[in-house]
Amino acid sequence: MNTTVVTVDKEHPDRKVIERAGQILKSGGLVAFPTETVYGLGGDGLNPSSSQKIYQAKGRPSDNPLIIHIADLESLDKIVKKIPPKAQKMAEAFWPGPLTMIFEKSSLVPYETTGGLESVAVRMPSHPVAAALIKAGGGYVAAPSANTSGRPSPTQAAHVREDLEGKIDMIIDGGSVGIGLESTIVDFTEEEPVILRPGYINQEMMEAVIGQVKMDKGLLITDEKVRPKAPGMKYRHYAPRAPLTIVQGKEAETVAYINEQCEKLAEQGKKAGVIATDETREKYQASVVKSIGSRQEEEGIARHLFSILREFDEEDVEAIFSESFDTPRMGQAIMNRLLKAAGHHIIELSD
Repeated sequence: MNTTVVTVDKEHPDRKVIERAGQILKSGGLVAFPTETVYGLGGDGLNPSSSQKIYQAKGRPSDNPLIIHIADLESLDKIVKKIPPKAQKMAEAFWPGPLTMIFEKSSLVPYETTGGLESVAVRMPSHPVAAALIKAGGGYVAAPSANTSGRPSPTQAAHVREDLEGKIDMIIDGGSVGIGLESTIVDFTEEEPVILRPGYINQEMMEAVIGQVKMDKGLLITDEKVRPKAPGMKYRHYAPRAPLTIVQGKEAETVAYINEQCEKLAEQGKKAGVIATDETREKYQASVVKSIGSRQEEEGIARHLFSILREFDEEDVEAIFSESFDTPRMGQAIMNRLLKAAGHHIIELSD
């Protein structure tokens, strides 16, 4: 398959390009496009064949549900059985934006899109390109991240080409994304809302709108026996090719431990990499040291996480060590992605 790559202006995308991409979606094809979180791989969310093509292109397990993207609140009524009052308040507060909500699905949504579940995940992105494409493509675009399953999510079109060129019809290049981590996912099929994936919109922000919101107990563990209710809950994700270890502790202890491990690897003739910050970069002696940004700018850390994981693939390192990131607002989201990338391999240093 020949993949067409078209560059558009983020704020004012070419109408002809969007219409062409919309026709591809309507005819059952796949289009990768930018959102405010990461690049998505879009197909017609109400077409079982399109959803199957998404799973095939990504190499994604078919029980891992897809998110349906909509462009207006009126579209939600057709694909869900009911909208709980708290979900309505969340939509009014955070849509369009990086929030996905899970509802009981209507009969209009095929099981191929929901991974066989009776529930459907729905989001309304704020990115102008995404909003325009959804409208042009029929109003219901199923779109997981536009990467090979298990790889770091794409934050620029080049990442999409690296993973999916030749497997999909079109890539719309709208430049680098703004947030860099996938949307927050909240389940509204239970009596009390439950966060299934942390993101830019955190627990505190949600509780200010609707009161108590629980964190799913499975966020920090991986249970292969559990059927995933939200994208990515069951599977290892975001992984670079080299094994990744997270080291958690005070700065001096963390730096000393990582340097010691890198020295041991060097003695064995192995190349190690370190994910550091602006504050600690000069303190490491590894073969490859990359700063993810300043701890004072946690949104920058989130935005650079996936791209820095991909950069290490180009360095041919045989092991990667990362500091942990317990930042105030986005720390949960950042650590959730890092833990999945590391296969939950974390070293906790004692005082």
